[in-house]
Amino acid sequence: MLDSALQSVQLHPVPLASASMGNCAHWQPVCQRYRKKEISYHAVYYHFRKWSRDGSLEKVWQASLVTIQDELDFSELNLDGSHALAKKGGEKVSYQPRKRAKTTNVLPLTDAQGYIVAVMPLRAGHHHDAFELKPHLQTAFKASKRLGLSFAGAFFNADSAFDTKAARKVCFNHGLIPNMAENKRNRQSTKRGRKRLFNPEVYKRRFTSERSFAWMDKFRALLLRFDRRDVYFMGGHLIAFAMINLRHLFAQ
Repeated sequence: MLDSALQSVQLHPVPLASASMGNCAHWQPVCQRYRKKEISYHAVYYHFRKWSRDGSLEKVWQASLVTIQDELDFSELNLDGSHALAKKGGEKVSYQPRKRAKTTNVLPLTDAQGYIVAVMPLRAGHHHDAFELKPHLQTAFKASKRLGLSFAGAFFNADSAFDTKAARKVCFNHGLIPNMAENKRNRQSTKRGRKRLFNPEVYKRRFTSERSFAWMDKFRALLLRFDRRDVYFMGGHLIAFAMINLRHLFAQ
């Protein structure tokens, strides 16, 4: 409770119950002295929404990256999307035919060990994975560089849904090696010219991003979306990202 942001949390007194004290009327002076306080759930939601809006939770996640900076493996970067079912609708929510439900797509960027090093803005479920990918990649790479993270020389692993000319250009501009499966887009014949660089062995190691999704799904508030506002739903993800990045420190 030393942090200034936590000093404003509303606390409500709760009587101390102890079987060894017997009748509390006899111990009334003691009961008045030893009274613990309980945080109201209204205060929890208030501060969560406040910290989601002002960027405090984003700074917590960024601080987790700085803490484990020496442990990050930037030989490979994996990008993939995960659809969260939206039960109450809201911003960036739409019907996804493949899921047969209204969903929101979350696209985190993980390193070779599964740490979440960047994240794209939320998008509605009906959009394809490459929707507005170029500006989002540029923003993510620039934000990572401001934290002192360098992706130069890393393989950028993504499936064929992300295979666009603009995405490859962004990777080259930032020193990454695009390693995306070619999207033939219903081509009837083989494309002429030199074949694109593609390493199937590196591509198979995209499974680490699926493992990160499994860690994210352990948080019930993220598996099913009930928040109508994007900023609150993303705030919950930022808390989960920080806990995933620091999971080995918590275990110690």
